[in-house]
Amino acid sequence: MTGFKAGRSLLIAAALAALVACGTKVTQENFDKIKAGMTQEEVTALLGEPTEASGFSLGNLSGTSAVWKDKNGAIHIQFVNGKVLSKQFVKGGAEG
Repeated sequence: MTGFKAGRSLLIAAALAALVACGTKVTQENFDKIKAGMTQEEVTALLGEPTEASGFSLGNLSGTSAVWKDKNGAIHIQFVNGKVLSKQFVKGGAEG
């Protein structure tokens, strides 16, 4: 009976680990879905709210730099007038 309990505990731990891994939005797959010209709202729908964001506005021009970070890495996106201008994926852990 002890072997059964250990096996069940191991199965539960593996299932929880899989659920946690599925919960991250900072992935190469999601990064690849982001295209130039996408709206900031579309990106937020895909990735959730950014970990960090800063912006500026000057006349008819506005810009935002946003970063999504987690243990998998960081996705950096620059928006101009609410649309993706550039993006970068840094793998291997959140930056300081």
